[in-house]
Amino acid sequence: MLLDGVLIVDTFAEAFPMTAARAIVTADTTRWAEIAGRTVSGYATSVIGCDAEVAVERRLSPRETPDGRPGVSLLIFAFSREALEKALVNRVGQCVMTCPTTACYNGLPVGEKSIVVGGRLRYFGDGWQISKRLAGRRYWRIPVMDGEFVCEEVFGTTKGVAGGNVIFLGTDPAGVLAAAEEAVAVMRSVEGVILPFPGGIARSGSKVGSKYKGLRASSNEAYSPGLRGLVSTDLPADVRCAYEIVVDGLTLEAVERATAAGVRAGAQASRGVVAVTSGNYGGKLGPHHIRLHDVLKQ
Repeated sequence: MLLDGVLIVDTFAEAFPMTAARAIVTADTTRWAEIAGRTVSGYATSVIGCDAEVAVERRLSPRETPDGRPGVSLLIFAFSREALEKALVNRVGQCVMTCPTTACYNGLPVGEKSIVVGGRLRYFGDGWQISKRLAGRRYWRIPVMDGEFVCEEVFGTTKGVAGGNVIFLGTDPAGVLAAAEEAVAVMRSVEGVILPFPGGIARSGSKVGSKYKGLRASSNEAYSPGLRGLVSTDLPADVRCAYEIVVDGLTLEAVERATAAGVRAGAQASRGVVAVTSGNYGGKLGPHHIRLHDVLKQ
């Protein structure tokens, strides 16, 4: 398949289930809400080496938040509910409660598979914390130096999809990076997904395993131009770089929509992109196979 003169490889991204939560962070100003969102998202690119994958999903207007203030929504992904609860409690406690004027609320329906966040952070109040129940939901009010930090007691979780990916191959590194940046901007407009890597783009795509014992992932040499001639490569002869966009979503459908949007936006022959592909491991890693040709037909 060709799209704007760019080859769309007939392959699939191999994604896998992860447990997800959505946190709504508000503040007196958009600036402080975004600062809290960026701080929570620090060191949260990949569960290969981080406790969770986290990023800002989108900015929220005062009309969209529980307390009528500006905010951001965050999506957090981890391998289990237990790991998700630990990561979220630590990150909200260290990065949101510490941030001036903020509050933190649950952004998903609460059911049996919920996790406790405000209910654990309340102990920071050292006995001065109080709770309030509104419309069946409990909120903790923890005293801090600019007033109080409000955090919802329980957060809902869902089984999300992680590891969706698109890889742009091209002859002009600067042009391919610009095309990938445009793809990121479009993909981020899809509700229910995050792109957890720096600026949404990863240059160190990985494969499962390593020649070194104990290392779960290592450099994907098939996409490393510097190793051409030394290893089996997946790069066409004139390709000088590859940039990958990883996408996590609350649903498979959201990841598929983001994938299609990214491929359409980034397939730019005029910027030196010659092919768009996806990473997979022959179907051995995850049950979700996101086929590029199929999502483009939807």
